[in-house]
Amino acid sequence: MRNHETRQQLVEFGASLFNRGYSVGTAGNLSVRVDEGLLMTPTNSSLGRLDVSELSELDGEFRHIGGGKPSKEVPMHQAMYEARPDARAIVHLHSTYVTALSCLWREGEPLIPPLTPYFVMRVGRDVPVVPYFKPGTTDAVAEIREAAARAPAVILAHHGSLVAGATLAAAVAAAEELEETARLALLLRDREPNVLGAGDIEALL
Repeated sequence: MRNHETRQQLVEFGASLFNRGYSVGTAGNLSVRVDEGLLMTPTNSSLGRLDVSELSELDGEFRHIGGGKPSKEVPMHQAMYEARPDARAIVHLHSTYVTALSCLWREGEPLIPPLTPYFVMRVGRDVPVVPYFKPGTTDAVAEIREAAARAPAVILAHHGSLVAGATLAAAVAAAEELEETARLALLLRDREPNVLGAGDIEALL
């Protein structure tokens, strides 16, 4: 089987995210670039019960060429990859704290401040928010592409997060850091926390 190691890694990271509560039911999806195009978790699949032989295979134009039927959210992944050509993997989660925080977002307001150095190093100085769109629609593509051009992580209002990385391990680590920082942001909401200064952020970046 082609790309066996990559397939196994995708299955293992999916199970890790599921077992630690970052994904429930059949929510969320992962994708990884390979020479032929893309490997992706199939539609309606649980990240905790993936099978290396049933992963969706897409070509370089994001067309289904083998394996299970891909997620309806392929257009979101495509928009992220197009905006970030160096990305080799994307993690999409409906994790609890990011999603909760996304339901509090008001357009024009920053959602997650630079609270910790680990957030800045793994995710960036801030995370753009894309307004709500029906899951699976292509209407969100332009908004996601524009947001992803500014940062490797994007929050989808009333939905969850999209995080790109140079490797699947890096994308997963950044998605986990984003969820933890969202939890801190909720705990500190309305408390006017101190945030990292511009000089500190530039030194980290």
